[in-house]
Amino acid sequence: MTDLARIVITGVGLASPNGNNLGEYREALLTGRSGIVPYEIRHFGKTLAGVCNFDPLKYQKRKDVRRGTRAGSIAVYCANEAVADAGVELAAMDRSRVGVYVGTTEHGNVETENEIHEVSKHDFNLDFWSHHHNPRTVANNPAGEVTLNLNITGPAYALGGACAAGNLGLIQAAQMLQLGIVDFAFGGGVSESIHTFGIFAGFKQQGALACHADPAKASRPFDKRRNGIVVSEGGALFTLERLEDAQARGAKIYGELVGYAVNSDASDYVLPNSERQAECMRLALKRAGMTPGEVGIVNTHATSTPSGDIAEARAVRAVFGDFEGVHVNNTKSYIGHAMGAAGALELAGNLPSFDDGVIHPTINVDELDPECDVRGLVINEPKQNGTVDSILNLSFGMLGINSAVIVKRVAPTAKGVCRTEGG
Repeated sequence: MTDLARIVITGVGLASPNGNNLGEYREALLTGRSGIVPYEIRHFGKTLAGVCNFDPLKYQKRKDVRRGTRAGSIAVYCANEAVADAGVELAAMDRSRVGVYVGTTEHGNVETENEIHEVSKHDFNLDFWSHHHNPRTVANNPAGEVTLNLNITGPAYALGGACAAGNLGLIQAAQMLQLGIVDFAFGGGVSESIHTFGIFAGFKQQGALACHADPAKASRPFDKRRNGIVVSEGGALFTLERLEDAQARGAKIYGELVGYAVNSDASDYVLPNSERQAECMRLALKRAGMTPGEVGIVNTHATSTPSGDIAEARAVRAVFGDFEGVHVNNTKSYIGHAMGAAGALELAGNLPSFDDGVIHPTINVDELDPECDVRGLVINEPKQNGTVDSILNLSFGMLGINSAVIVKRVAPTAKGVCRTEGG
């Protein structure tokens, strides 16, 4: 990536089950505050979920919320928050040179279930089917709603990458900036998954849906008694720019995207492949020009399923097992699995480590599963490390998609020119 433009993150907008901005979210991660609550959905009944409580009317009119989708509202909220955080004036930009790249696990299930429910009240008379159904269910809906809200005329689309999609949105934004297609980009992911009963039923049928008497302890990656996934909604969108552009306007810089990789297991519909996961990490490190020992934090994908966590732990050990000083953590233990938003939310929660030097822990590990024991795993209490210079963010998904993104801390030199820490 050294021959390409350097890409940096300059703004973060998010909606999570335990915080509606980066400050709230980070505080929750450092104080052990879970966002998992009791939840009930039609046909399925009572369960647990990560539910967001952001105000959609902060940036949308009521009619736009009614006409659009939950995923669209999350994306609009996150995009506006990211713009405000980045301190940019979109009105002063050429909006045909702004791109929107939103990762999603799936889109359209919620609206289709809603419409079927409504027409069932009328003996399935399709005259009662909403004329808003088609624009609500197209895959590019969340990105499209952002363009409508912010009057962006550049390229905008969604990337379907299962639960790796949040990383894919970030990668796509960086690539489009490096190719010169856009000059400013939004990248990340969103999820409205808790509003479809089908996902809960599906995970239950797989034996992969979490249950626990205490909702806050239901999502417990690496714990010996973990029993499945807690489904969550949420989103995180980053603003990305070329380093030289960010420097020219004196932007706050969260970090530089220095490496990434995406590969496929080609081995099973749902069961992960440790070898391919390890290959993905090694490829991201190679592209970043880094050794495993130079990574400060490995944020794991671990979803709290028995087999998935073991497979990922095996992959992490294979890449980082011999290196002291690499810390490993997990964010789903607080917020559950936000599907297409997972990777973006999990990266966002770790970015403040560049400033405060603190590594948030994996919570709810009462008894570590020996098969999930990895060197450097931070459990239950935050770790003050002094400095953190790089984060490797992992996200994997069904049908064997794997992704890894590496972000480095950027600090000013004596001459005021940004340099990447450790590089």
